[in-house]
Amino acid sequence: MASVEDIALTLIPRLGPKGIAHLLDLFCSAEKIFSATSDELARQGTLHPDIIEHIRRKTTFQAAEREIKYCRHHTITPVASTDENYPALLRETLDYPHVLYVMGNPEVLRKNHLTMVGTRRMTPYGQQIAEKLISDLETHSSETAIVSGLAFGIDTACHRAALAYGIPTIGVVASVLPEITPAQHTAIARDMIEHGGAIISELHSQTKQNGRYYLARNRILAGMSAGTVVVESPVNGGSLSTALMADSYNRTVMAVPGRLTDNMSFGCNALIRNRKAQMILSAEDIVRELMWDLSRPEEPTKPQSALSVELSRDEAELLACFHTGDPISVEELGNATGRSVQELSVLLFGLEMSGAIRQIPGNRYIRL
Repeated sequence: MASVEDIALTLIPRLGPKGIAHLLDLFCSAEKIFSATSDELARQGTLHPDIIEHIRRKTTFQAAEREIKYCRHHTITPVASTDENYPALLRETLDYPHVLYVMGNPEVLRKNHLTMVGTRRMTPYGQQIAEKLISDLETHSSETAIVSGLAFGIDTACHRAALAYGIPTIGVVASVLPEITPAQHTAIARDMIEHGGAIISELHSQTKQNGRYYLARNRILAGMSAGTVVVESPVNGGSLSTALMADSYNRTVMAVPGRLTDNMSFGCNALIRNRKAQMILSAEDIVRELMWDLSRPEEPTKPQSALSVELSRDEAELLACFHTGDPISVEELGNATGRSVQELSVLLFGLEMSGAIRQIPGNRYIRL
């Protein structure tokens, strides 16, 4: 649980998440930051004198103590980035929130996380796909928690599907706990907590609520998970900001394709077209993209060479070029085989469809 020092650090005026992360990188803990001398703090060269004064005088300690009492009263657990329950991947980002306020099970923050987001104007197709992916994901990975934003549409569909199939689910909100935004989702938030999940926010009780926290919330959605799936989105959907943040964190971004004429799929199709996201068609695709263990205890793992589709002679010859586990570019394949880019594109597509290879960023391919 976060200490008074942890919370006090987040309450210092003009000291944002990046500044806090920088100080923690130097001093390792909030306690050591508040124990540092003025000279030690000034030597960092990035702190405004007012911030140094707040740290040395511990001006935010009383407010931090009030925050702890508030959390106890509302059964909220403040989790600091130095705690074992803090999401490990989120801690790797440059602008992680030092304290997360958690309602529910803090230990669920230690699971494998998959963020699933999408449009508020969900179509029946989007709802069906969200439910299908999550139901199948339960079969492939038992240590997964579904993360979303508890918003209308795809977000809530993902939370409901996770509840239906016994998968813990985490809602990241842009409001002060214990209030839930939107209020209509208070009941599902309670169900998520009762079934081993959690609702989390970086906002303390003294935050002046306004609409500007949603973009900051999206960085948590993107940062705490190994991968982000955009289920359904228009071309300017808010979920695309989460996808782009995930890409900036070097996380795996995935998208579900839709019909070219469907406005609610424009955003997903654009992500795939612009190579900002890997196209996924199943939960198995997700597990493979994230390199999670596909094998199940009761089922022997299939040999890596087993293919569900028989290869043509040309495809088999091209596959033989992948004799190491290293990625190979199209240019390298052209040099090795003497084939044109057009010929290679057709053969590579066939190998991808058969499950023999996978494309990765940089127009390179690896053998599966």
